[in-house]
Formats: sequence, C-alpha cells, structure tokens
Amino acid sequence: METLPWLNPERAQSLQQLLRERILVIDGAMGTMIQQHELDEAAYRGERFAKGYDHAYDHVEHVHGDNCGCSRDQRGNNDLLSLTQPQIIQGIHAQYLDAGADLIETNTFNSTTVSLADYGLEHLARELNEAGARLAREACDAAETRDPSRPRYVIGVLGPTSRTASLSPDVNRPGFRAITFDELRVAYREAADGLIDGGADVLMVETVFDTLNAKAALFAIEEAFDARGVRLPVMVSGTITDASGRTLSGQTAEAFWYSLRHAQPLAIGLNCALGAKDLRPHVDVLAQVADAYVSTHPNAGLPNAFGGYDETPEDMADVLGEFARAGMLNLVGGCCGTTPAHIAAIAKVVEGVAPRALPSLVAAA
Repeated sequence: METLPWLNPERAQSLQQLLRERILVIDGAMGTMIQQHELDEAAYRGERFAKGYDHAYDHVEHVHGDNCGCSRDQRGNNDLLSLTQPQIIQGIHAQYLDAGADLIETNTFNSTTVSLADYGLEHLARELNEAGARLAREACDAAETRDPSRPRYVIGVLGPTSRTASLSPDVNRPGFRAITFDELRVAYREAADGLIDGGADVLMVETVFDTLNAKAALFAIEEAFDARGVRLPVMVSGTITDASGRTLSGQTAEAFWYSLRHAQPLAIGLNCALGAKDLRPHVDVLAQVADAYVSTHPNAGLPNAFGGYDETPEDMADVLGEFARAGMLNLVGGCCGTTPAHIAAIAKVVEGVAPRALPSLVAAA
C-alpha cells in the first residue's frame, strides 16, 4: 500500500533528522504545573462556563436554566483551561521550552467525548483539541523565532480515556464492557482531527493501559490521515501499572510493542505510573526489540502518602542519564510530578550523549 505524504514534509523530515543526531527532550507534567496556580472553581469555569455548563452551546430540545441539571463542578478539568485560562497553559509551555524541551505536549489528555462526559462537556472535544494544539503551536513558534536554529515540535496528545475496552469494570460481570472499540474509534477520530487542525507536528497515543484502546486510537488516526490524504508522525507510549511489569490489560513491554508494531510508529515508549528507576528494565526491553525510536517520560518517582512526588530534578537526571549512556533512549522527558527544573536537569544530562541507534531487525527465514 502506498504511504501517504507528510502533511508538513519539512517539519517531519527535520524531526527525523534530529532523532538521528541526538536525544530529544520532551516536556514535563502539565497537571503538576497547573496545581501550582491553586485555581478555584470560578477560575476553571471562566465566563463562558460560569454556571457549570457551556452557555454558548444550544441543545436542540433543551434550554439551560438555573435548575436544569446541567451544571457540573469543573475544578480539575485541566483541559478546559485551554479555553478559560489560555495564558496559564501557554505560560507553562513557555517554561518547558525555556528549560530545554524540544517537544511540547498539548493540554488535551482528557479531551475526548468519553472523558469529557464526566464534566457534561462532550461537545467540546473537537474545540479543546484544536485549542490545545494551537496554544502549543504558538508557544513553539515563539521559541523558534527567538532561536531559529532550534526547531520545536508540538505533540498532539490522545489520552487513554476513562474507559477500558478489554476489561470489565464490574467484578460481578466479567463479560461486561463499558465501551466498545467503535465508540472509542469515533471519539479518537474527533480528537485527532482537532489536533491536526490546531497545528500538531506529531500525534501521540499516550499512557496506554489497555492495548485495545490504543488500537482504536491508531485506527482512528489512520482514518483521519486517509480522509486528508496526508499524515503526521505517530508516537505511542504505554504505562506499566505495577511491579509485575505489565500494562493493565496484562501485556509486558515486549508484547505491547509487537501488538502495535503494525502501525509503524515513529516512536514507542513508556510513561507515567512508575518512576524512572523502576521503568528501566522495561525501557531496556523496548530498546532491544523495537525497530522504532524509543521514548520514556516517567513520573518523579512513586506517589507519596500525600499524593505528591519526591524525586528531585537531580534524582531523575541521574537515573535517566544512565539510561541514555546505556544506549536505550531517543526521546526523554517527564510525567506526573515533574517541573521545568526536572526537564532542565534531564536536558543537561543527556546533552552530547549519542542517541540509541535503530536496530535492523531481520525476520527469521
């Protein structure tokens, strides 16, 4: 089958060239940085969502009112801040760029109809993805203007959603599924289209705990590309959920790769859940078996008793620097608990370290 051309050939080719030359740095946590602003409910809602629903959205058979039942608490709906507090989101992007990040993730982790249903804002999925990508694009463009010699890239993030297609949420009904493959596919297609329209350079299916969810996302992405006749590079990043070394749907890192290899992603990796030290053997496996670039952006250690993260920038940099020197990495960054200080330390420790070389894997006769 003929491969579709790149949507932005110059940017896609420059990214691939840089990956051959050095280890690239991904940004850190968005939620951790948002929490530092200590926003209240009113700040999350802004003017458009002041009553807990979108007063700009007209239902065909429903008129919003004070007692209509549509009002929801929005505090914690971080993706909504792309509309209500865009200056905060763009400021966070700028801090990570200043810290040395080459790639910035969009504030769209929960911007699917599936996850937005928790806030009664399913209709915002396309708008939030486009707005999130646009804010990251503007931040990257501003950084490139200041230093044209260093391109910066927008990673359009597609999160795992709040549902799992492989497992039942009800222990008494093991055959029950809260969502279908097609429902996920439709949700991911809407999100992907928004990210592309907003100016993403790359799409990343992130924090994959269920490989079937990831397959739905990758299918939807291919549908979006086919409809446009062009494509973007695609990354996939899974999450190891506990000391067993498996995803929630039961796969090892190696099995995870082979389940998704057909999609020919630019990069495969692991993020979130465990700290860098505990992720090492699983990233090492990917580095050995994957004929794609390998990424990791772990948490700043495991959560403490208060839900915080204790690993300092120096702690993370020491561990991830060893990953790099061992020849395991092509892209590296941070997830929960990480800050611009973490990213600056990581960027410094991997600077000048040769990137992992892609293996030439030959199938047995």
